[in-house]
Amino acid sequence: MIDRLAAAYALIDAANAQDPAGQAALYGQRMTETLDAFRPDAPVPLKIAARAQHIERWTVPRTSYPEGRVAYLTWRKDLQKMHARRAGGIMAQCGYSEDEIARTGALLRKERLKQDADAQTLEDVICLVFLRHEAEPFIAKHADEKVRGILAKTAKKMSAVGLAAAGSVPMGDRLRRLLGEALTEVRM
Repeated sequence: MIDRLAAAYALIDAANAQDPAGQAALYGQRMTETLDAFRPDAPVPLKIAARAQHIERWTVPRTSYPEGRVAYLTWRKDLQKMHARRAGGIMAQCGYSEDEIARTGALLRKERLKQDADAQTLEDVICLVFLRHEAEPFIAKHADEKVRGILAKTAKKMSAVGLAAAGSVPMGDRLRRLLGEALTEVRM
């Protein structure tokens, strides 16, 4: 199983190494590292889903869809389906069963979020990676009000365990303050 997992990771990383911005492979590795720390006993389909969360995302740019919220949400759903198909193809190459492939696909499509513990874990890990690696540069470009709103939406996606883990993520003073304010809004 470890050999198959290593092979799947290598194929996902090779696909993501083609990213012109050079970020996809690093993101996949950060997802794996965060999942390993957050839930060391994660099942293999969840491990592969975490690594493949943004597999070849750059091939479907946001600009290929119209402006607006509905188009944005359609783009995200289409990406989830593409990530599931792409991860499934890699898993088939590595000898995974149809059930394992289907499970990974369901996780990548965020099916039954909040009801499925593994889907929720994947969402928690996504949010933790955002807070640890992406939030600081993001908030530097935006006003407090917008950041608070985004952090509140992020917090709503997370489980209680995920939110507790977010408290130990290293972050600057502004991000910590805004996250605290967002959490207060969410609890109201």
